[in-house]
Amino acid sequence: MGYSRAVVKGGWCFVSGVTGYDFATMTMPSDPVDQTRNCVATIGEVLREAGFTLADVVRVTYILTDLDDLDAVRPVLRATLGEVRPAATLLVAGLARPEMKIEIEVTAFRG
Repeated sequence: MGYSRAVVKGGWCFVSGVTGYDFATMTMPSDPVDQTRNCVATIGEVLREAGFTLADVVRVTYILTDLDDLDAVRPVLRATLGEVRPAATLLVAGLARPEMKIEIEVTAFRG
């Protein structure tokens, strides 16, 4: 299967789903809040490398493995994207590995 962390087409940046992996330590924390912080940090870096910022995010999809984690991760998400107010979807589903508790996918537009 083909994969790119992000694809830029014109004024659009499509960022693939990002899980809570910590690339600094090469580990996956067990806490969903820590995983959410890692997701947001990775997404911010990917957008920056592509010439975008979190303020350019127009669409976000959140995938949680357990809806009970929503109240814990919401403050991190609000602090990161609360002012941006993108169109959003929240799904509850299984992820590729059992240790993954959240995955976030974003689309950014700079027009």
